Amino acid sequence: MEALLAITIGVLVAASVYLMLARNVLRFIFGLVLISNAANLTIFTAGRLTEGKPPLVPEGLDAPVGTVANALPQALVLTAIVIGFGLFAFALVLVFRAYTSLGTLNSDEMRVAEPREDART
Repeated sequence: MEALLAITIGVLVAASVYLMLARNVLRFIFGLVLISNAANLTIFTAGRLTEGKPPLVPEGLDAPVGTVANALPQALVLTAIVIGFGLFAFALVLVFRAYTSLGTLNSDEMRVAEPREDART
């Protein structure tokens, strides 16, 4: 199972790098989302994939009995999903605002504060 997830993570990272190298800002945002999902899968896989019960401690004992699932990677991934969604929503609104102000999503044409190359000569 870990090998399948490693291949999936590799494909997600490759696709995200391809999207993030594009000059279109919207593609960059989608690449950012893909790389955040790849990081989430990496954290989840690093926590060992086991079929176990919830880590509940029975009354009167100090530790759970039997094989239990690791709750820390699950909590970290859940938190990362919420933060990633907030980042995606903010970035999407920022891209929409930039498009309405500048009229383009090409990062080379978004030169509000920089002079054009031909204007310097």
